[in-house]
Amino acid sequence: MTMKRFVLAITGASGAAYAKRLFDCLKESSELHVIVSDRGAELLHLELGLQASYFAQKNVTVYKNTRINTSIASGSFPVDGVVIVPASMGTIGRIAAGVSGTLIERVADVALKEKRKLIVVPRETPFSTIHLKNLLALDQAGALILPASPGFYQGQKTMEDLIDFVVARILDQLAMTQDLMPPYES
Repeated sequence: MTMKRFVLAITGASGAAYAKRLFDCLKESSELHVIVSDRGAELLHLELGLQASYFAQKNVTVYKNTRINTSIASGSFPVDGVVIVPASMGTIGRIAAGVSGTLIERVADVALKEKRKLIVVPRETPFSTIHLKNLLALDQAGALILPASPGFYQGQKTMEDLIDFVVARILDQLAMTQDLMPPYES
């Protein structure tokens, strides 16, 4: 069976734990291509004590966000999904405007133009009117907006439970088997 191929982009919004957990869930079963923005790297260190080099593992290729001339920036490079987690509002705004000044923005632009799965996980609150317009523009262009808003209805008790709730939703949207959170049953 062929491994699915995903791009994981980490930008400068708080919520690095979501990216790390998603990475840890996908790294053994997928071909991963990871991009970490400069601010994303700062937050990985600030929030988790990690360096971007953490992602340099088996089945993983790590890219500099400044390196736009790379294979994953081309429509001829098929991927099963692109996830931007956490997604800063600056990155969301530039993608919504069609600006591709970085590799993360270009990969998102390519996902939209090629009608591929693009999952954007904003971690911001509250949303301004500008944020909402940019999120709506991305939704209308075909992206899936999956806010980092964990639910509490399944008895989550720890920070890890709350992170797993959001990551499970991302994995479900990528059509990846997950056992982090069982389906809701009333």
